[in-house]
Parts: sequence; structure tokens; C-alpha cells
Amino acid sequence: MAASIRLLAQRIVRDASRTINSSVSGRIVSSSCPSNLSACRCFSDGAADKSTHFGFETVSEGEKAERVYKVFESVAQKYDVMNDAMSLGVHRLWKDMLLHVMNPQPGICLLDVAGGTGDISFRFLDYVRSQRERVARRTARANQTPSWQEISTSYTTPTEGIEMETEARESRAVVCDINKEMLKVGKQKAESMGISSGLSWVVGDAEELPFDDDQFDVYTIAFGIRNVTHIDLALQEAVRVLKPGGRFMCLEFSKVTNPLLARLYDAYSFQMIPVLGEVIAGDWKSYQYLVESIRKFPDQETFKQMIEDAGLFSVRYHNLTGGVVALHSGFKL
Repeated sequence: MAASIRLLAQRIVRDASRTINSSVSGRIVSSSCPSNLSACRCFSDGAADKSTHFGFETVSEGEKAERVYKVFESVAQKYDVMNDAMSLGVHRLWKDMLLHVMNPQPGICLLDVAGGTGDISFRFLDYVRSQRERVARRTARANQTPSWQEISTSYTTPTEGIEMETEARESRAVVCDINKEMLKVGKQKAESMGISSGLSWVVGDAEELPFDDDQFDVYTIAFGIRNVTHIDLALQEAVRVLKPGGRFMCLEFSKVTNPLLARLYDAYSFQMIPVLGEVIAGDWKSYQYLVESIRKFPDQETFKQMIEDAGLFSVRYHNLTGGVVALHSGFKL
């Protein structure tokens, strides 16, 4: 009950103080909040008085928000290259698995929070396009040599309108990230890949999303929620913007389940990843933080409980690569 009252109060403050510009394909859109990060959180006045973690350090909540922003501002240009180097390319398989589990159909509206350089949204649009093409091929094959019964049925069943309606339903993806540099890189990638239709870029905070209630069919956040200062607020916002029946999906580093793999993973993480960050991106400290932030994130069961506490149902998770990454999923009823 207390959480619900707090969320309601935050919505009232947010709705009274924020105006949202409409987002259009291929353009970065921001709210009326200032570009200064510490000012962008409308309810952060007391953040300096509360402490949290920044990796293994204890800092004020306001300082964490600013330092996380600077981390991703620093690594934005080399973010995708570093992902390949750190994971030996396996991050691509993890993201492909997210889309396979999601199995989006034409007409779905996706919100990709902390979407940064657009990997999930690009995969989403490609997957939906493949689904549409598969249906078209199947329909074409079925119509090549129809039986007399099928011909008769086609004259008596109003399928044409249904097919036109299906074709008219366009899927769209909204990439929302608090970091403008990450969105800038993502937009450049989209342009180079020739992706324009069905894609929008919005500057926004995961803890107070610049969208109305019940707007999206699917909410995704991949490797971003551990960087949020208040995970519970981010989860409550996910529930708010999802439509009834909508799906929450989170891909995040988690706790390795195999003891031997855990030791190898720790050694690689702390001894190699910061070195790679220095060599490839010229930034040791940012990647040291990223490694430490993984260790501070809740384990699979704890995070599952947090998702349920936010009001989502049928919450499940799948361990990938022995628990190096976990995919959590839940539904809004």
C-alpha cells in the first residue's frame, strides 16, 4: 500500500511538472527536464542525503546518478566494440535469445528502456519483418494450387479485409535512454543500417518514464537495470507503461551457478575486462565500475521477488551461460 501511495504521488508531481514532446521516427526527443542529469530527476532533492553503491563504493544517490551518466557518456563511442570484446561476441546470442522468447508478432509496440545503441530494437524490428515475410510466403504457397473447397471458401469468407488489417498493423520500437550520447550512437547505427520507419528515440529516465499509462505491449531493459539508482521505482514504471497483458523482459548479468565457472568468471572479469577497457576504449575506471556493478546486483531469485513485488505476474527467469546472464520475464494483468 505504501509503495502504491508513493508511486501515485510521484505520478502527480511528474504530470504537473513535465511536458512531453511527441517522438518521431529517427529523431531524439527529450522531456522538459534540463539536460543536467542531477536536475532531471524531479524528486531527487533529498538524494544527496541517502547513500547507495557505485560499484563497490558507497556514494550518495545523487552522485551515483551523475557518475553512471558519465560512465556511459565516456564509453558510448566504443560501447558495441567493447561488448563484443568482453563477451567474445556471446552478448549477441543472449540478445537473440531474448527475441526468441519474446516472439513478437506484427503490430506489437516495444519500449526498450536503457536501449542505448539500439541492439534490442533493431533485432525486434528485424524479427517482426521476418515474421511478416514468413506469413506472406506461406499464404502465397497456399494460394498457388488451391483445392475446390478452398476456392469455394474464399468466396464465402471475408478474409480480404482481415489480411489488409494485418498488413496495416505496423510494429514500432521506442528506444528510451537517459544518456544522449548513447542515443546519438544508436541513431547513427540506425542510419547506417537503413532503419528508419517504426523507430523512435526518446531521452528519458527509467525511474520516471516520459510516457502515459498503458502504452506498450512489451517493455525490455537489457544490461541496464543494475545501473538504476532505485530498481523498485524502475520496475513500478515498467508496470505503469505496459498495457494490460503486456510483458516485461529484463536481460541482465546475474549470479553464476557453477562454482568452477564462477571462479573463472571472476578472474576474467576483474583481471581482463578493465584491461580491455583501457586498451580499446581508453577507460579503465568505467569498466572497473561495470564489473563491480554486476557483483552488487541481486541474484536471480531476489530479483524475481522484486519484480513480483512491483505487481507483475507469472514471473520466471532463464539462466544463460550458466547464470552469467539471466532473462527475467513477467506479465501485467
